[in-house]
Amino acid sequence: MIPPKSGGTGAGGPTDKTLPTPDPAQVQLIRSYGPGHFLIGERRWESPVLVMPTETVAWTVTRAEELALDNLAALMSAPTPTELLVVGCGPRAVFLAPPLRASLKSAGLALEVVDTGSACRIFNVLLAESRRVAAALITL
Repeated sequence: MIPPKSGGTGAGGPTDKTLPTPDPAQVQLIRSYGPGHFLIGERRWESPVLVMPTETVAWTVTRAEELALDNLAALMSAPTPTELLVVGCGPRAVFLAPPLRASLKSAGLALEVVDTGSACRIFNVLLAESRRVAAALITL
């Protein structure tokens, strides 16, 4: 996605402040979330999910402490590599053990660990900025 060109560069700088907006038909926007569910694009999910820019898949993890490289296989085999994984831990963020963080870092993943609501918002913002982001979301 390419941001629109600015409308001009007068003394005050560019006049066009339009930000890039993803085409909902091409990306997985998280439209809503609540106890036990997510609405991603036009599909309702009632389980934890891995959300990538163009695909969402069911995820077997129910607690953030279960996160491991082996249960992120769908993410690792995605056609576009992920630069940032946003982990939504449920109602509140939890501390992930340093060895787990190190293994994810060695696999090339930067990590942001937050509550699920924050993870949904962060994912959508970074997706709108055309960042290579994925979200690992545990239901509330």
